[in-house]
Amino acid sequence: MAFNGTWKVEHNENYDKFMEQMGINVMKRKLAEHDNLKVIIEQTGDKFHIKESSTFRNKDIDFTLGVQFDYALADGTEVSGTWEMDGDVLKGKFTRKDNSKVLTTTRAVVGGELVQVSVRKSHIMYLFK
Repeated sequence: MAFNGTWKVEHNENYDKFMEQMGINVMKRKLAEHDNLKVIIEQTGDKFHIKESSTFRNKDIDFTLGVQFDYALADGTEVSGTWEMDGDVLKGKFTRKDNSKVLTTTRAVVGGELVQVSVRKSHIMYLFK
């Protein structure tokens, strides 16, 4: 299970622009810049348990590949969607409940690092180590 482990954000690109396009207000975007996100992933077959911890919150997420579930982003925005495996890539598609904007996300382990790319109109890339 390549995703298993503890991952801490080391770098991100295009963060503010991406958040703006997702409809996140400026105050929440500024706070999120200092989030210090750490993610612990435990995968057992098609089931995932993810623990997110940051400066502003701690959250446990459980999901099964291909099964729709609800989730709240760090700013409280509610989304609904699914994760699927495509080879060694974890692909997610989520829709905001308040404005129907769609967010797609991929996660892959590349060279011992977890790379996450999220797309709305622009993209944001996280590099976790």
